Amino acid sequence: MVHILGNSNSVFNEYIAEIRDEKVQKDSMRFRRNMERMGEIMAYEISKTLVYENRETITPLGIANVSRIKEQPVIATILRAGLSVHNGFLSYFDKAENAFISAYRKHHKDGSFDIQVEYMACPNLTDKTLILCDPMLATGASMVLTYKALLQRGKPRHIHIVSVIASTEGVDYVKKHLPENVTIWCGAVDEELTAQAYIVPGLGDAGDLAYGNKI
Repeated sequence: MVHILGNSNSVFNEYIAEIRDEKVQKDSMRFRRNMERMGEIMAYEISKTLVYENRETITPLGIANVSRIKEQPVIATILRAGLSVHNGFLSYFDKAENAFISAYRKHHKDGSFDIQVEYMACPNLTDKTLILCDPMLATGASMVLTYKALLQRGKPRHIHIVSVIASTEGVDYVKKHLPENVTIWCGAVDEELTAQAYIVPGLGDAGDLAYGNKI
């Protein structure tokens, strides 16, 4: 199942517009905050799909029965671009376990590239809900490779793939190569993907815009 939040009219689209805007992008702090706010909104939407149970909460005047999350998810992020979105999720799922994994493009002189995974810190994922964040879903190869690497820590019960901007090709690739117990959440899906695997109109390099240019 694929959810595209930008297809519905809400304040979410204001943040989408700002992260795309080349003038607003010059303010890296605002860019990070907008990514974080979109993470918060996506966290709220995903929270509706989790399992809940009634628990008693003692107040100064009595006891209230409140429906609360039965089991916290694991929030996983692809470094470094996903950190702002991750912070948004962590603001809502503040009791969640966390996972971090590095995945990047190693470019070759002929213009091709390989996806490299070099670092992973992750709790046990067996039978848990995994939320896997990466702000850009271009070809989808990094996301699929990251998921397969995370399987070393156990097989999740359900996986939520989160991306702020995705390409149609990337969404199709993830749907084809990941299991059925996956839900994809996107802010917007763009049709064009260049030969260099950049999303158009996209927004540019999310990691550079948030944290500065890399060498």
